Amino acid sequence: MNQEKVFTSDPTNTTKDYIENIKGKIIDKQASELFEDLKWIELEDISQNKSDLFPTVLTGKGKKTLLLHGFDSCFLEYRRLTPFLKNNNKLIIPDLYGFGFCPRSSGNKYGFKYLMKHLNSILNYFSENQPIGIIGASMGGALALELARQNPKKINKLLLLSPAGLAGKNPKIPWPLNHFGAFFLRQPFVRSGLCRQAFAYPLKSVGPAEEQIASIHLKVPGWQSSLAEFAAEGGVSDCGKPIPTQPLKIILGKYDRIIPKNEKEETKKIYNSNIQIATNSGHLPHLEEPELVAEAWEKFRSNNI
Repeated sequence: MNQEKVFTSDPTNTTKDYIENIKGKIIDKQASELFEDLKWIELEDISQNKSDLFPTVLTGKGKKTLLLHGFDSCFLEYRRLTPFLKNNNKLIIPDLYGFGFCPRSSGNKYGFKYLMKHLNSILNYFSENQPIGIIGASMGGALALELARQNPKKINKLLLLSPAGLAGKNPKIPWPLNHFGAFFLRQPFVRSGLCRQAFAYPLKSVGPAEEQIASIHLKVPGWQSSLAEFAAEGGVSDCGKPIPTQPLKIILGKYDRIIPKNEKEETKKIYNSNIQIATNSGHLPHLEEPELVAEAWEKFRSNNI
């Protein structure tokens, strides 16, 4: 197993330099435009007990809406949904702690509780005593549920897009299997296969642009180590209950091949009356049917349906 370049003395500046180097090489136009709205905000680094800068896209105008991406992804996951939302929503799209372009420092810890502490820091930074809405995709949907339970007065509505991690319990993956798993996940044939599996119609929907974005964050120093520790901590699972008090809506892709069947069934059992099916989507309705998702969010937010 090859060793990755794990950490640098200044991970934030190293990551910034990497982003500057790749921005002009992005194939997808919407992804390239989203990079232009990327800011660095100062938040508490909850595993280091100090402040640090973290990447967050800020764009649009209107009511604040926090968008949470899925496992081993980044803010670019929302590149196709953003144009449909930003006229009526002030969009806040962070990279989750230990994922995407989030800088990794030596000694940082990663896992569910650290993700949640970081999300609470983001929520406190942006809420300003006004409740905000959340859209969470895949693992981001599970995190959105827990964040809503912890902050009933700061979050007013939730839209979950093919949420993952709502049922079942993930095992903690011990060393060295956790590192072997992360190393395997970074292999090009694995990335390509997972990218295609996530879309309903991969022959039509997946090309060089999609495959580039699926792997673009892998060269951030510490990527493999942070994913390995995340796996060692058990990842994110069993987040479906208790149901939060806020109004909630779920959009499931009809052809989702990522979420296990038993987890889909349990999600439908818990949230049956809140579910809408995206008939032309797999695991990524925000990429495959962004207009449908945007329309559902606007109606839900204005009419409580």
